[in-house]
Amino acid sequence: MPASSEISSAIALTLELASITTLVLLLVGTPIAWWLSRPGPWWKEAVAAVIALPLVLPPTVLGFYLLLALGPEGPGGWLASLIGERSLAFTFEGLVIGSVIYSMPFVVQPIRNAFEAIGERPFEVASTLGASPWDSFWRVAFPLARTGFITGAVLGFTHTVGEFGVVLMIGGNILGETKVLSVAIYDYVETLQWAPAHLLAGGMLAFSFIVIFAVTLLGRRTRTAT
Repeated sequence: MPASSEISSAIALTLELASITTLVLLLVGTPIAWWLSRPGPWWKEAVAAVIALPLVLPPTVLGFYLLLALGPEGPGGWLASLIGERSLAFTFEGLVIGSVIYSMPFVVQPIRNAFEAIGERPFEVASTLGASPWDSFWRVAFPLARTGFITGAVLGFTHTVGEFGVVLMIGGNILGETKVLSVAIYDYVETLQWAPAHLLAGGMLAFSFIVIFAVTLLGRRTRTAT
């Protein structure tokens, strides 16, 4: 297959993976961040520590345990059997699961910080006006924490785009199925194909700069507005 087709496939697969992962993380991470931000027992911080583990764990360690979990003998094997497959390892679905776990702290933490920055006063006022907890969340917490949602979505998306170790261990290098951009760059370098490696690496460098610059401007604008 021509290198241009391989590059197009890797780019499309990476964008699809990052988009699905970010959407899942926003849906799953928002209630987790809300729960962690509310007053509660001390062991909530133990849950927060578990969620934050990917920040300090080597990708190979997390990838190894995910490979076991997604393999035929793990929970992933049972889930795969429901759709007539043997394993979720080395599949796109397995990449989504691994990416959600590995990128979760990059989404949960900014949203949690945004919720905590609101304070209790707005919710107390909403309660005196007859707002239910559900109304307080959607009409008070969600609008006031929008910067946290934007930051979390951007960080989750970009972290998924750039991840290498975990996706290589649980997904391998299957063209059109698990060969994302980071794996493609590694493959091109390993086979001494410098031109496509330069193209993809340069593109990711520019993309990373734009994202960091945009997040910085967003934070500056938010601080100015407050």
